[in-house]
Amino acid sequence: MRDAFVRALMERAAADPRLVLITGDLGFGVLRPFQEKFTAQYINAGIAEQAMTGMAAGLAMTGRTVLTYSIGNFPTFRCLEQIRNDCAYHELNVKIVCVGGGFVYGPLGMSHHATEDISVLRALPGVTVFTPGDPSEVEAVVPVMLDTPGTCYLRLGRGGEPRVHTSRITDWKAPEALTLMEGQDVAILSAGGILTQAVGAGEELLRCGIHAQVMSFPCLKPLDVKTVSELGRRFRHVVTVEENTVVGGFGSAVAEVLAEEGSGCRLHRIGMQDEYSTIVGTQQYLRACYGMHAQGICDRIIKWLEE
Repeated sequence: MRDAFVRALMERAAADPRLVLITGDLGFGVLRPFQEKFTAQYINAGIAEQAMTGMAAGLAMTGRTVLTYSIGNFPTFRCLEQIRNDCAYHELNVKIVCVGGGFVYGPLGMSHHATEDISVLRALPGVTVFTPGDPSEVEAVVPVMLDTPGTCYLRLGRGGEPRVHTSRITDWKAPEALTLMEGQDVAILSAGGILTQAVGAGEELLRCGIHAQVMSFPCLKPLDVKTVSELGRRFRHVVTVEENTVVGGFGSAVAEVLAEEGSGCRLHRIGMQDEYSTIVGTQQYLRACYGMHAQGICDRIIKWLEE
């Protein structure tokens, strides 16, 4: 995902000299092509995320579009007050980029598990939240994000994620949800890099004779309310999947829509419960531990359909 992000960003930087990328002393390997080609549009703020965000706000006040870039919780929780007070409140064009959402940095422990960021950033007024599910979605989302007025949050995976979409996504407009699989038995709604597991669960369900509608939501705020409402009316069971806490996250956003619509469907939220992970390990290992891997999602859906 991060490579797709840099490619998309470089295309825009070539056409817009007022675009600036600030890194918090991280990402040198993947950012090197940008740094070498757009030296005047690249700043290393050092390991000082609060200062980085304040710097971004100041540059944005001069008419620039500024991106802050770091891993996991560093560009969000370490500088939440600056995001809220300096950027969002003033409706500045600052785009916060988190590389390593969810359990990407699982072996480094709870301090590097980004499992509450969607909930927190979604709660800030005026902040648009993008959660692309694979490199193809990143390529579609980045230009839209850069054209979106105000403060935005972009949550990425790391590197090496497979392309889930079989063809290039063209003419995507926020907050449109994207269909990966068609079905009529259950709806699986995914936000972010966990998309691979949602699609894997859909494929496993198909082998069991269950046809799942699998949807990706590259934009979480604002949410594609129209699609969520339609799914709530079509399906008896709607399942949300996120590599984030279920408290205030993607599942909560879907629940709000379905409750206000009064659709009557059953909503099941898959994600971290109200807890911190005390386990360390690879991303896929942690997904399995918390029932967020493809087989775990599949097993839980079969159980719910049998109830």
